[in-house]
Amino acid sequence: MERSVDVRTGEAVEIKYELAGLGSRFLAVLVDGAAQVAVLIVIGIAVALASSSVRALLPHSANVNAWLLGAAILVIFVVLIGWFIVFEIWWSGRTPGKRALGLRVLRDGGFPIDGGASVIRNLVRIVEILLGFYALSAISTQISKENKRLGDFAAGTIVVRDRADAGPDLAAYLDSPARLATGLTEPDRVLIERFLARRSALAPDARTSLAARIAQQVRPTLVASYNNLDDESLLEFLAGR
Repeated sequence: MERSVDVRTGEAVEIKYELAGLGSRFLAVLVDGAAQVAVLIVIGIAVALASSSVRALLPHSANVNAWLLGAAILVIFVVLIGWFIVFEIWWSGRTPGKRALGLRVLRDGGFPIDGGASVIRNLVRIVEILLGFYALSAISTQISKENKRLGDFAAGTIVVRDRADAGPDLAAYLDSPARLATGLTEPDRVLIERFLARRSALAPDARTSLAARIAQQVRPTLVASYNNLDDESLLEFLAGR
């Protein structure tokens, strides 16, 4: 059964996100797991070669095996847990597995995931693995209204199907000569970009209403009236769309 969640933006507009189901999340974990195994195999071969050299240099050291074991455990931990943290922060809530399945992690309320939330949800992953390899989390995902596993409850996150609309290209926006001559303020620029990135998810009436409210706010600050442009066209012009 597909589930969705409505979140309210800072502009008091509701956006509906389709929640990721158990099947797609499980497949994402499998993709990530396969990639992690490949990385561990490569690292394992490199460590085996390096350990032979270390033993040759320190043949009588009693601590060599202990150090090598400790290093191996640390590497395994970093790859298995750090993998998710690094990619979720780097790719805005997506690991390679989630990216392949079109999923993304968000904080409750639809906000982008931050480092703290990613660390918490993935440290809890250790407990989930130990408790029957995600068995309890699978049950939690099924009975939770927001398809949350244990890590999601702890970190205040949800996993949704990634939106098709791309985020704003801020570098291109800032380099656009048209923007430099309009008098648009930085807060209004951010507001416009947020609207354009989300507008395809809005109902037609809400989209028209919100565009009108933003246009009404920014028009008095501009160097020209741009009366030849309707509200949404004005916002597209200001964003260089």
